[in-house]
Amino acid sequence: MAAHNELGEKGEKLAIEFLLEKGYTILEKNYRYLKAEVDIIAKIENTLAVIEVKTRSTDYFGNPEEFVNPKKIKLLLSAIDYYVTENDLEVDVRFDIIAIIQQHKSTKIKHLEDAFLHF
Repeated sequence: MAAHNELGEKGEKLAIEFLLEKGYTILEKNYRYLKAEVDIIAKIENTLAVIEVKTRSTDYFGNPEEFVNPKKIKLLLSAIDYYVTENDLEVDVRFDIIAIIQQHKSTKIKHLEDAFLHF
């Protein structure tokens, strides 16, 4: 497996641990719909949190959250629209980003709730 894929998997595991500690229930990991992949679908209270995880080994080229582009947002919206309809859910939906910088033995995790409001 390529090093960037390993880093991505490690980041998703860290994000799940982080969310569980905050009281979230993990409903799906790597949920796929057509061309979209949603890293994590979680629930807290009556809110469905759709979470994109971005992990980098450095912030030299920018913060991890800056790499979520409009095309990815459009794919996530489509996938979650399908997921909510297919599962007949009556919940609020929120799109979050968990940005992780994993450098040597140091890990920084930033949770941006309602992240797409900033785009």
